[in-house]
Amino acid sequence: MTAAPVAIVLAAGKSTRMKSATPKVLHPLCGRPMIEYVLDAARAAGVERLVVVVGHEAEQVKTALSVHKDVEFALQAEQNGTGHAVMVCEENLRQHDGATMILTGDAPLMQSSSFSALLKDYEDEKASCVIGTAVTENNFGLGRIVRNADGEFQCIVEEKDADAAQKAITEINVGCYVFDNQRLFAALKHVNTDNKQGELYLTDAPAIMLSDGQRVVAAHRLTIEEALGVNSRDQLAQVHRSIQDATMQALMLEGTTIVDPAQTYIDPRAQIGRDTTIYPFTTISGPVTIGNNCQIGPHAAIDGTANLPDGTTVAAFERIA
Repeated sequence: MTAAPVAIVLAAGKSTRMKSATPKVLHPLCGRPMIEYVLDAARAAGVERLVVVVGHEAEQVKTALSVHKDVEFALQAEQNGTGHAVMVCEENLRQHDGATMILTGDAPLMQSSSFSALLKDYEDEKASCVIGTAVTENNFGLGRIVRNADGEFQCIVEEKDADAAQKAITEINVGCYVFDNQRLFAALKHVNTDNKQGELYLTDAPAIMLSDGQRVVAAHRLTIEEALGVNSRDQLAQVHRSIQDATMQALMLEGTTIVDPAQTYIDPRAQIGRDTTIYPFTTISGPVTIGNNCQIGPHAAIDGTANLPDGTTVAAFERIA
């Protein structure tokens, strides 16, 4: 019987562009650390074990994620590239014989459906590696997917190592992979630092596998919106808005009235019933439950684990916790 897939989640980086002492993956996004969205999506795709690579402020990250019993940690004491980040997980995964996903902890818009599609490609193609890709004209700074004349994957070329023709490629690597675990760590032993950044690139592993006669597939399974990583405060705000828009759209499709979504904040974990009306400047934080036919606000605040029965009215400027 094939083992359930595991996932390595890269979370060792600093918050340099965030200008913050808080590790990047712990910055709150709609009430939760952004990395938790990645963990949730991986679980929903069938992952049963999560190895989080920590480095910068490792203890903060470990403490924040200690409530998750399916999460374990691998320490990358010195950051020497993505390939090195995966290498430090070898002891954790030495016995795993099956699929290993590699994900980034700062891409909270990734969807479980995309992860599931990549895992299916891995099985259907009998591949050693499946690389998740997206297409964008705004490709500066991103790794390019190079294909041969028949459309088959050849290699990934990083921006700093790309020539003019390669820089024109619009299909990009989004940092989301499925590998055969044993073959992954075998390939990583052949990765070197012969590149302009002098780092061990994970992106070299697929080409190494290909040269060894293994099946490597680049699969366009992700949207560029999913691939949006958070490296700065303005990107954090963009992702926050995207999650809020999706949350409110889902609620409204199920029968909740939100009078002015742009002037309302609702935690994605909240459950709100039909024919309930949420008035402007209302804040709903945490896994709140609100029944049917309720009137909330304006300027109301509902926090924590509040459970409001059908027909409740929360007056203007009232706060419930």
